[in-house]
Amino acid sequence: MKDILQELESRRAEARKGGGARRVDAQHAKGKLTARERVELLLDEGSFEEFDMFKAHRCTDFGMEQERPFGDGVVTGWGTINGRMVYVFSQDFTVFGGSLSETHAEKICKIMDMAMQNGAPVIGINDSGGARIQEGVASLAGYAEVFQRNIMASGVIPQISLIMGPCAGGAVYSPAMTDFIFMVRDSSYMFVTGPDVVKTVTNEVVTAEELGGASTHTRKSSVADGAFENDVEALAEVRRLVDFLPLNNREKPPVRPFFDEPGRVEQSLDTLIPDNANTPYDMKELILKVADEADFYEIQAEFAKNIITGFIRLEGQTVGVVANQPMVLAGCLDIDSSRKAARFVRFCDAFEIPILTFVDVPGFLPGTGQEYGGVIKHGAKLLFAYGEATVPKVTVITRKAYGGAYDVMASKHLRGDFNYAWPTAEIAVMGAKGATEIIHRADLGAPDKIATHTKDYEARFANPFVAAERGFIDEVIQPRSTRMRVSRAFASLRNKKLTNPWKKHDNIPL
Repeated sequence: MKDILQELESRRAEARKGGGARRVDAQHAKGKLTARERVELLLDEGSFEEFDMFKAHRCTDFGMEQERPFGDGVVTGWGTINGRMVYVFSQDFTVFGGSLSETHAEKICKIMDMAMQNGAPVIGINDSGGARIQEGVASLAGYAEVFQRNIMASGVIPQISLIMGPCAGGAVYSPAMTDFIFMVRDSSYMFVTGPDVVKTVTNEVVTAEELGGASTHTRKSSVADGAFENDVEALAEVRRLVDFLPLNNREKPPVRPFFDEPGRVEQSLDTLIPDNANTPYDMKELILKVADEADFYEIQAEFAKNIITGFIRLEGQTVGVVANQPMVLAGCLDIDSSRKAARFVRFCDAFEIPILTFVDVPGFLPGTGQEYGGVIKHGAKLLFAYGEATVPKVTVITRKAYGGAYDVMASKHLRGDFNYAWPTAEIAVMGAKGATEIIHRADLGAPDKIATHTKDYEARFANPFVAAERGFIDEVIQPRSTRMRVSRAFASLRNKKLTNPWKKHDNIPL
């Protein structure tokens, strides 16, 4: 019996070596952790239960039968994050470059199936050279099996991807279908075709970092939701994100202890809005002053900065926040901000996370670039997302809410539950100057008359009371009481039940 137990421990030790000391040292030399080190940091200490440690590939071509390491380049299993179950796979670059084989894919599919059956999130740590060429079409079939599970899990369990090394070719489509993607600066990259292929086909000379690095995907393409300085920071931040999320679409997000008075009055908010309507202010200040303990987890902070998305807590409960940012493009909606916010709203709705919307939007950004790029369809995505959402929706208009953008930003007409406005709110078809020049076109040659008409228009329409008279605004509130009012609103909506008409699925304007 003793010999048998020693044999087991010997095999376990062999599996834990990965690709061996030399390759592990090479991984560390790049500033990267190994697959197992990443899992240990991600999960609660001692909670990891591994599956298929001894699984090995079955390939016999090109001499592959001579090297059959345990685990086949991916570590899989389950554990806990702050006591809550998650499933995880972590690709091991020290074994065949983390390449995906038939058995490698089987291991990933197994834990994804278990996650679906048990209603727990899946976290994938990607560090792979792509498909294992020696296995040919079998590796491609493996990818497709993973893709199908990503699709089936979408909206059922949260899926989070960490890109901690290369992720190229077909490998990119699995993380692309997950809910959140995070990258590590200077050591991770994603692209469908690499720099060499790009040069051959288009004659463009570009580095891997320029083509698919963290900066590219967080600032330009919007493929990634965030980037961190190193593996340790990335893993810590994913732990923090998981704390905001439910385990699945049938459970509520966790309620965490809070020490911030729900009725806290924030006097500084009474002076947040500048006297000059054209002067910007930082909407993040409002978000932080409303949130429990000023804790805000921002999503896609570097992309489409004219709109802010992320998670806060109110009375310990998770709330998704969408807010126009007057500091960037005056808070105008455009193609990128509409896509960004629409995806976030749909995630919140899928996982029963209430949505708080702060509005200061002068309209949609004009220009040929926007029109040629399809701003009509992209703007409709955000409109569609808010309109179909059945979760509690609370909206606060702080200043401008003009034209169609007013409708789009979680208005009462899109089944908003509580729609508040500050006294500084201006809810109108357009700004006073533009409206006056249309209504009083005959007086355009008389500046004094136009100025008088503009003041009259402002006095009549540049306020929240016309909308309030029609019931489009539920209450005009004091800015300082915003936290108290939205906290009470969400508390009253905890048992909200709203269903949409039966359909196979909607046809959102993609």
